[in-house]
Amino acid sequence: MINGFYDAAGGMVTQFNRLNVISNNLANVNTPGFKQDDTIIGEYERLFSTKRDILPLENNTKEAAKFLNRNINKVPVVVEEYTDYSIGTLQKSSNPLDLALKQKNSFFVVDFNGEKLTRAGNFNLDSQGYLVTKEGYKILDIENNPIQIPLNASKIVIDQNANIYVDNEKITTLKIVSIDNLNTLKKLGNTMWSFDSNRAKIATINSTLQGFIEKSNVNPVNEMTQLIETNRLVEQYQKVMTTFMDDLNKDAIEKLASVRA
Repeated sequence: MINGFYDAAGGMVTQFNRLNVISNNLANVNTPGFKQDDTIIGEYERLFSTKRDILPLENNTKEAAKFLNRNINKVPVVVEEYTDYSIGTLQKSSNPLDLALKQKNSFFVVDFNGEKLTRAGNFNLDSQGYLVTKEGYKILDIENNPIQIPLNASKIVIDQNANIYVDNEKITTLKIVSIDNLNTLKKLGNTMWSFDSNRAKIATINSTLQGFIEKSNVNPVNEMTQLIETNRLVEQYQKVMTTFMDDLNKDAIEKLASVRA
C-alpha cells in the first residue's frame, strides 16, 4: 500500500518540475531572443535498466538490482530538459540598434565574465557609447573588443554581413558565431549561453537583419494547454495520495481493530 503512495508522490514531483519549466516559458513570452525549454518524461525502471549494465560497480549495481522495488521503479521521472532553438517571430522596429540573426545556430558574442552568447538583439548604447545588451553587457566585435559608437553619430548602418557603419564609415564588424551542435550550449538565465570557443565558427556572412527584433519562440497557446494538462495530473496524483493516506489507512485500522468472536 505504501508503495503506491511513493509512486504517486514521485509522479507529483515530476509534474511539479514540468510546471516550473512551463511557467518560465510563459513568463518569457515577450522576452526577445528567449528560447523555450521542454522536458522528456520517462520511466525510472527503463532508465535504470539502460544504465545498469555499463555502471562500473558491478557488485553494487547488478547484484543490488535484484532487490529493487518493482512498484517504485514505475515512477515517471524527468529524463531530460532541453531547449528548442527554432527562430522566433521577427518584428520590425524603428531602432537601428535592433538586430536579428537569420540562422538558428548563430549568436552574438557578449562580454559577461568572459565570452557568452545571446540572440537577444535589442541593443542600446551606454553612457560611453558602448553597444550593450538590455542588462548592460558589452557586445564584442570580430577582434574581441567591445564595440564603441560615437554618441554624436547621426547615422548607424549595420549590413547583412554584420559590418557596422557610422556616418557612412565602417568602424568594425560584429562577432557572430555559429554552433554546429547546439546541445553543447549551457543556458545562463533566460537569454544567454556559455559555450566552448573551440566549437564556435565565425559566421558573419549574410547573418544579420537591422531594424528587426527576434521575439520569443514560445507558443503561448501550446504552453497554456500543457499548463492545464500538468495541473490536472498534479490534482490526480494528489487525490491518489489522499486516498492512500486517509481512506485505505482508515480501512486498514478499522479491520485490524475489529474483534471477532
